Amino acid sequence: MASLKHYLNSIIGEAMAEATQSESCNANVITSSKPGFGDYQANGIMSEAKRRGMKPRDLAEQVIISLKQSLPSLIDRLEIGGPGFINIFLSDSEIKKRATRAIQEPTLLIPPAEVPIKVAVDYSSPNLAKEMHVGHLRGTIIGDAIVRVLERRGHTVIRQNHVGDWGTQFGMLITYMEEAVGADSDLPNALSDLESFYRDAKQRFDDDPAFAERARLSVVKLQSGDKDYLSAWEIFIDESLRHCEAVYEALDVTLTRNDLDAESRYNNDLSVIIEDLQKTDLLAESKGAKCVFLPEFSGKDGEPLPLIVQKSDGGYLYSTTDLAAIRLRHKMKIQRALYVVDARQSLHFQQVFAVARAAGFSGQDLSLEHISYGTMMGKDGRPFRTRSGDTVKLAELLEEAKQRAYDLVTEKNPTLPDSQRRDIAERVGIGAVKYADLSKSRTSDYIFDWSTMLSFDGNTAPYLLYAYARIKSILRKAPERSYDSIQSLSKPEERALCLKILQLGEIIEAVDRDCMPNQLCNYLYELSGLFMKFYENCPILKGESSQTESRLALCRLTAETLQQGLELLGITPLEQM
Repeated sequence: MASLKHYLNSIIGEAMAEATQSESCNANVITSSKPGFGDYQANGIMSEAKRRGMKPRDLAEQVIISLKQSLPSLIDRLEIGGPGFINIFLSDSEIKKRATRAIQEPTLLIPPAEVPIKVAVDYSSPNLAKEMHVGHLRGTIIGDAIVRVLERRGHTVIRQNHVGDWGTQFGMLITYMEEAVGADSDLPNALSDLESFYRDAKQRFDDDPAFAERARLSVVKLQSGDKDYLSAWEIFIDESLRHCEAVYEALDVTLTRNDLDAESRYNNDLSVIIEDLQKTDLLAESKGAKCVFLPEFSGKDGEPLPLIVQKSDGGYLYSTTDLAAIRLRHKMKIQRALYVVDARQSLHFQQVFAVARAAGFSGQDLSLEHISYGTMMGKDGRPFRTRSGDTVKLAELLEEAKQRAYDLVTEKNPTLPDSQRRDIAERVGIGAVKYADLSKSRTSDYIFDWSTMLSFDGNTAPYLLYAYARIKSILRKAPERSYDSIQSLSKPEERALCLKILQLGEIIEAVDRDCMPNQLCNYLYELSGLFMKFYENCPILKGESSQTESRLALCRLTAETLQQGLELLGITPLEQM
């Protein structure tokens, strides 16, 4: 069952093509802003008429005549509005029929992609030398929501956690680990606070020249494949990954060790990248470093802006590793590669993508997309930190979220058993943190505010979770029957809610295309608001038998829609709050 918007775009686009003797036309169907303008509007008439030197209303009339020859059952009527828009009014009987089918087969709420493809999503990507902090939150949960949506649409998704597990800092850490952790010591205990361990090692490196020299030698031995140093490195990486996995489990993020796409994977390919860039005559030298200069990139003074791929001391950079990763993804026949990385890396990815194209490391059949996101800010408008100015550890932030939610649940419902309050608090607290982020446009910075995200009012996780729990409570009070048929849309609140439910598919199509999870958040918030209007204006359990059954079926479908939407955001709904 195609989404409403997709179906309307298709049939009206065909009618436009027939009216204009064209191969294809874009109907540009959008949701109407006011009920008087219909349920949808076809706005493509305006641009198509302008392109052909026609009056928009004349073209609109031709399109309507063409459609009326075999008007689809979904459409009740068509009207020309304004200078030439086509207002589309949908049939109540078809809305009821589609909704009933969705109750009986809930997977129909989200249609699969017409052409499923192979997609790689690069997200989270912590540096294994340190613990995950709040700077990793957005990339992790935005990436995971996108992955869930893509998989739900039927695409083959390859998660890529491009962790930083290689480089000069690991020589320092291994040397400090060997010195600070004796053979009989408990390594997991010593690494329980990775941040402190890294800070102490860095302090030692800065203060002790002899230690610094041993650390440099450790890097050489590590990169040359010395078995003892590789063994020590593997132990450190393993312990570091345990920290990441604890955070992923708390966040209910779907990344596992099988999804690692570590920097070390590409170590042996970096020199080959340099050689291949040399063969394509793209490589140039600047101040001893090897660079690629492309004409489309220049600095403020107009000077060519280089992409450095090898430092003057022979070391490689993120750009070199990213080029190697692109080439591998091209060989894997991936068709779309998404990089969920902070917006401050925009220029880096523009240059890397351009160089990959110029060097032939990727073809036109691979879409390279930087899915950028802004910064989490504190109330002071600065990047979110502790009161002392330190970076906030992600694990500690999530624990605070659960505790704040527990205090809130205890205040609102103190008679619940403690174990139940703990379970509710975990889902509400983690859900609140995730939703507060996902509900904002990913390209913007946003203010992290506990009071807002844990509020039961407004576009928040607690509000949506409460709406879902309320519907489930209504269904529990109803007689034990399966309410699987929408029989009546006699009140406008019923129709508006039912139509909104059927629009979930087109919202998911948009998230698939644009990678903007906030579109789904806004939809779920609007859906919950329409349910509250329906609840207030349409008696559910006190009407006539057939009316009660129809409205209970609508409640059931609303709950199903909320559940599917929340789970795509990585939030598990609650039956009771």
